[in-house]
Amino acid sequence: MPATSAGLRFLVAESEPPEARDKRRASVGRSSGETYLAILHRLAPGATCHRIMPADADAALPSGTALADYDAVFLTGSPLAVYEETPEVRRAVAFMRATFASATPAFGSCAGLQLATVAAGGTVRPNRRGPEAGFARRITPTEAGRAHPMLAGRPAAYDAPSIHTDEVATLPDGAVLLASNRATTVQAAEIRYEGGLFRGVQYHPEIDLDEVAGALRRQADDLVEMGLAESRAAVEGQADLIAALHREPDRRDLAWRLGLDDQVIEDRCRQREIANFIALLRAPVPA
Repeated sequence: MPATSAGLRFLVAESEPPEARDKRRASVGRSSGETYLAILHRLAPGATCHRIMPADADAALPSGTALADYDAVFLTGSPLAVYEETPEVRRAVAFMRATFASATPAFGSCAGLQLATVAAGGTVRPNRRGPEAGFARRITPTEAGRAHPMLAGRPAAYDAPSIHTDEVATLPDGAVLLASNRATTVQAAEIRYEGGLFRGVQYHPEIDLDEVAGALRRQADDLVEMGLAESRAAVEGQADLIAALHREPDRRDLAWRLGLDDQVIEDRCRQREIANFIALLRAPVPA
């Protein structure tokens, strides 16, 4: 990022419940919010980054701050099922509505997109075609997506890290569908609501391959139960290949076995949506 990153203020909203947060840290060394903090520091050196856990009962903004004080809010992935009426979900949705009302631009991945959808009046459901586990394949921008600055630089079809069991069923009124694939209709979208703007994706541009491997290992038993693998050992074998490619990204043999290319393997390609979103913060937003 250019020097204009200095002075930017970002808020990372991590809706992972505490137990999921701890499990993820034990697996890959960082929670979903900590992953976002790390990538924001890399993509926008000099920016000030804070973190909040809006699903927690004691969640609070840093002392003396308001949502409108931030240049952007980033919503992480989470195992929350946002169609369930739990206190955690109600708090997370209320935070997203407050973000819209503050007119602070927001970006989110996976559950972040789902929270923005529900907060603005859309709906979310369990995946109709089963989970996307590891990678979302052949994501294709819509006509609107091909011209949208958030997807600038993406090819006509691409893969991305992804692991989710829920999906957006209906987008809110006025939302723009930006990308789809055969497994999940809403892979990327723009949502405007109550004077606010959200741009987000169902996949995970923020995570690298070791986090994909960790996610598969954490959910191995579920993946076997859902019929995506014959055994836990099969999941571990796939996770081992992905982790090996993370350590040695130039291994063409591993990329071939996994069916991956630069859109997943190279940081600048995998993280494109987040980098584009940050670049747009200094650009005028069309009405």
